[in-house]
Amino acid sequence: MTDEKTNRVKGRLKLSNLKLNTLLEITDAINSNSSKADLYAILKDVLISELYISKFALYIYDTDWHVTLTNGIDKATAAKINLDEVVNQYVNIDVLSSAQDKVLKNFDIVIPVYHKKKPLAYLLLADLDGEKIEISPIIKHLRFIQTLANIIVVALENKRLNKEYIKQVEVKKELELAQNMQSLLFPRRLPDSKNLKVEAYYQPHNEVGGDYYDVIQLDENRTALCVADVSGKGFSAALLMANFQANLRAIIKLEDNLVDLIKATNQKVIESANYEKFITLFICIFDAKEKELRYLNAGHQPGVLLKKDGTRELKKGCTVLGMFDELPSIQTESLSIEKGDKLICFTDGLTELELDGNQLGIEGIMPLIDRKNEISVIVNHIKEKVKSLKSASSIEDDITLLLAEFLP
Repeated sequence: MTDEKTNRVKGRLKLSNLKLNTLLEITDAINSNSSKADLYAILKDVLISELYISKFALYIYDTDWHVTLTNGIDKATAAKINLDEVVNQYVNIDVLSSAQDKVLKNFDIVIPVYHKKKPLAYLLLADLDGEKIEISPIIKHLRFIQTLANIIVVALENKRLNKEYIKQVEVKKELELAQNMQSLLFPRRLPDSKNLKVEAYYQPHNEVGGDYYDVIQLDENRTALCVADVSGKGFSAALLMANFQANLRAIIKLEDNLVDLIKATNQKVIESANYEKFITLFICIFDAKEKELRYLNAGHQPGVLLKKDGTRELKKGCTVLGMFDELPSIQTESLSIEKGDKLICFTDGLTELELDGNQLGIEGIMPLIDRKNEISVIVNHIKEKVKSLKSASSIEDDITLLLAEFLP
């Protein structure tokens, strides 16, 4: 073997050892959970110190393309390149064609980094010492460079996805906890006595919602029932509703006059939401001894009272809570109650469900309600209707239903 051939073999062996050691170093760094900066530093060192590439730019995709690593060109200049055009034109290692982009003309070679057919990174290289690309020694190292970049970028992408997964798990646990906490706001036991029976149905759009129903025993004969709805959905609505529930329960124990009650709760909503959200509320007090139902509707869906001689929508009241310091024209109404009368209360998540492109409305609910049926049967009929419409409806909102049967 001639000295020249021996030197070539030794050179190839040295280069092979370099590549192998580099891959081992990268693997060790990944296994040691090295930082993003450390991994990029290894790539930069190999390109500059071992392969003598003096100009390059690495672009990473994370919601959009941005420059992560550069040498021989500043990041601000490299950032001017329209990477979307490069991605659309080059899917394999290639020589950059003569481009109109002045910044892109600084580079000669493009190395894409894909993972599962998804472009994660693009590495742009300038050739060595002005040699023709077809004879440049960089050419034989391009696959190695691509492999090296791929290992680093994919490892960082997996680390990012793992962090996102952990965050999603944490968020899911927090949502489950919030859901459990919110469930504590609703009455654990609904009345089922000689004077009153109550059934309820609640289905939040998300894990937590802004709807609320309650049954509050005021004394031996009187029971308050209410349904409320906060504007908006999600955590903010749920937090405001939790605050509203606490305030309503505290105020009604001290003041059960509906006009004074609604004035006080309106002020509490303003203090909590600062006029940025509002609450609709239907509230009534059933007096079993007097066989009377007093109600007030604050901008809510009207309750429906089922009596022997027909149905009646309960609309009297005032505007929504949380919008005005002084509520204009507050009205209440008292109705006599007979044995077997029923009250149906709900939020607009039910009436706004769509049927053949039109909202269900109260008209769509009434055929499901028969005064002769038990309230549990009525609830089941409405549940079945909700289930059949929910997937087809474009409206997504919390759904709450409260039914009462009066037996004075």
